[in-house]
This record gives sequence, C-alpha cells and structure tokens, in this order.
Amino acid sequence: MSMQTEFSFTLPHGFVDADGIVHREGVMRLATASDEIAPMKDPRVQSNPGYLAVILLSRVVKRLGDLPQVNPRVIEELFAADFAHLEDLYRRINTHGHDRLTVVCPGCEKRFEVEVDPTGER
Repeated sequence: MSMQTEFSFTLPHGFVDADGIVHREGVMRLATASDEIAPMKDPRVQSNPGYLAVILLSRVVKRLGDLPQVNPRVIEELFAADFAHLEDLYRRINTHGHDRLTVVCPGCEKRFEVEVDPTGER
C-alpha cells in the first residue's frame, strides 16, 4: 500500500495574476521536518512570526493553476479565504496524513471517519 503524499485542492476564490487570470486548482504535498524548521531562519519570520505560515505554504504548495512557481509573494497575495483554506488543508494532511476527519453522529453517538472534499466543493 502506498502512502498519499500529494493532495489536490480548489481554492474558494483563486489567485488572480497580473494578467487577471484566476488560478484555483492546485496540489499540496506533505510537509517535511525541513519545511517546518528552515523558515525559522528566515528574517521575515524572525521579525514577524505570523509570516511563518506564508513561508510554509510557499514550500508545500507544488502547483497553483498555470503559475510557473508558487513563492511567498503568491501566498501573500491570496484572498484571506483562500489562505485560510490552504492553512486548514495543511493542518489536516500534516496532522493526520490524510483528508479524513473523525465525526460523531448526533443521533447514535457512533464515531466514524468522513472524507473531506479537498477541492473545497460542497
């Protein structure tokens, strides 16, 4: 059995590039220890710890639409809802290694897992 290391997503709004093209579809990979440690040396993170999420996401988002690369500037310019969407996906896949959540049935109180749609569609 192979382990899933990449997760597709669709941003709620999408990144709008300089030409007005909207990029919504992307791929995020699982983070490595280096992804979480290396940004701590970045002067932008040292002067503003809130910038850590920007650096982390720029390292693990492998693709966003047709953009040639995803760098911190792209992450900085995301709409807040898209940034939150990526932070949530990052947290889920790196905490659990998958896109499933444990939920409890309100009727019978049985616990079970549900697959969360990583595309953002409902």
